[in-house]
Amino acid sequence: MNQKFDLAGRLPLIAIIRGVTPDEVLNVASILIEEGFSLIEVPLNSPDALTSIKKLVDTYGQDNLIGAGTVTTVEQAEQVITTGANLVVTPNCNTEVIKMAVAAGCATFPGIVTPTEAFAALAAGATGIKLFPVSMLGLDGYKALNSVLPKGTLCYPVGGIEPTIESMRDYVKIGAAGFGLGSALYKPGLSDEQIRKNAKDYVSSYHACLDENAK
Repeated sequence: MNQKFDLAGRLPLIAIIRGVTPDEVLNVASILIEEGFSLIEVPLNSPDALTSIKKLVDTYGQDNLIGAGTVTTVEQAEQVITTGANLVVTPNCNTEVIKMAVAAGCATFPGIVTPTEAFAALAAGATGIKLFPVSMLGLDGYKALNSVLPKGTLCYPVGGIEPTIESMRDYVKIGAAGFGLGSALYKPGLSDEQIRKNAKDYVSSYHACLDENAK
């Protein structure tokens, strides 16, 4: 496998910038990167998403993990890989998509809810798993799932995670490796100042949870 990514030392928060346009994507990404983010996904149901991803790859792809979310078919995965992306995130567990992304050297996080999906994703080579929507699992469901997953499995809760310690704390305690962050981080129409504030709040809250967990 030609691995094109390195997760070591990165802030494990995936910025999901759904709805971003090619005209604004570089500005939004620059704010996020300045605040410490280095994993950025443009969901494919955003306007002209492949153009946005290509612009991000060309500008920030050297030092960051850039790619697509909401990748549901092999055809979509192929289009994303063609941009030079090194991050593929899906809302479901399609093992053919996972295998294609992994073979292309992309960090790959498929969406799962059940143990069956989780083990299928890992068997296909997934980098980690996206617990989506995490509201379906809840804390008890994630705790039960985590008890049977291979040690060291990277789990990223996604869906409804707010930029607060209270929203992240219990997942970090159980063992969450990071989070995927959507509309509470970015949504169309937010000012640069609000995007920056949201990013700062997420980063500070996550680090505070790590500090608490280390005590």
